[in-house]
Amino acid sequence: MAAKTLTIDGQMVSAEEQQTVLEAARDAGIRIPTLCHQEGVMAIGACRLCLVEVAGITKLLPACVTKVQEGMDVKTNTERLQKYRRMILELLFAERNHVCAVCVSNGNCELQSLAMEHGMDHVRYDYRCPKCGVDLTHRLFGADDNRCVLCGRCMRVCWYIEGAGTKNVSGRGVNSSIINDLHQPWGAAESCTSCGKCVLSCPTGALFYQGATVGEMTRDRSKLEFIVTAREKKQWIA
Repeated sequence: MAAKTLTIDGQMVSAEEQQTVLEAARDAGIRIPTLCHQEGVMAIGACRLCLVEVAGITKLLPACVTKVQEGMDVKTNTERLQKYRRMILELLFAERNHVCAVCVSNGNCELQSLAMEHGMDHVRYDYRCPKCGVDLTHRLFGADDNRCVLCGRCMRVCWYIEGAGTKNVSGRGVNSSIINDLHQPWGAAESCTSCGKCVLSCPTGALFYQGATVGEMTRDRSKLEFIVTAREKKQWIA
């Protein structure tokens, strides 16, 4: 496989031709913030936090779905990008009901960490305050739509790693929501295997273990990466 040479933030980087800008940057130790990206499943460029500037292209490009090209000159942390990322984070907070002080993932939330990283100490937009429900019908897990950022990670993990296909997206725009089977309560979804991979993948407090209280929801996503790697290398085939 041919190698591509590009520049990221002034650093010369070599990458395989099928790699994305995000993968090339991470291999080179250059951090690009993400929220919807999950190792081992298809990238969809939903959150737009990984937007980067590429010389010669006027629009911003999502690093997670943009393939590397020979001679690319990529900027990942300009003032323009910082402005857009903060705006995206503020809109995410305004869209649902994120109250960190009473969230099960307080202190262990990717959305919260990104907001702190980007100096977001207030939201400039009007809060929508939608009436979102909480689904506690599953015997092991719970789902709180108030804290969902529609990253799609739970859905993709359910489809591509577990292979159950329980979770999907219903609705359009700000009225979108994650559903189970044909809009069934989670506990009534016959396709759900209760594997918990969706809970492991969730970046916020939207999916949690039953009984978890404020600040207790931690996740070990290395388990998902281990499963994907083992399958790719056929380590479980006799």
